[in-house]
Amino acid sequence: MTTRLNPYLNLPGTARQAMEFYQSVLGGDLRINTFSEYGGAPEGLEGDNVMHAMLETSKGFALMASDSSSRSGGGQATSDAGGVALSLSGEDAEELRDYWERLSARGSVTLPLEKQMWGDEFGMLVDEFGMTWMVNITSSENAGS
Repeated sequence: MTTRLNPYLNLPGTARQAMEFYQSVLGGDLRINTFSEYGGAPEGLEGDNVMHAMLETSKGFALMASDSSSRSGGGQATSDAGGVALSLSGEDAEELRDYWERLSARGSVTLPLEKQMWGDEFGMLVDEFGMTWMVNITSSENAGS
């Protein structure tokens, strides 16, 4: 396996719902393991909470998540997504607009997906799980640069 960088989301008890939603948007194979499968949950979490989830798509996307609690111990990260955004970009306008529509359906748009001064279509949103997403559709003039 080659080295790769994967976003890992720490969610407040909503990891299963979020990852099932992201699978409905992005497609792919989703594997979910609960704390009870591995002997029990840390304080503040239940056995059916997600210890580790991984979504891998045919496009090469990989997204991981777990449930976290402000009281969870054992190395469980509890930070929110402040300062981090997930970015989808490319030239396939139809595909990227579809991602945009699905991600924003129950979220809030912070910058509409529209043509920007650099020539691409770009927008930002916060999805229903509190994750910030950026979508950039590369214009034909900017493709390959």
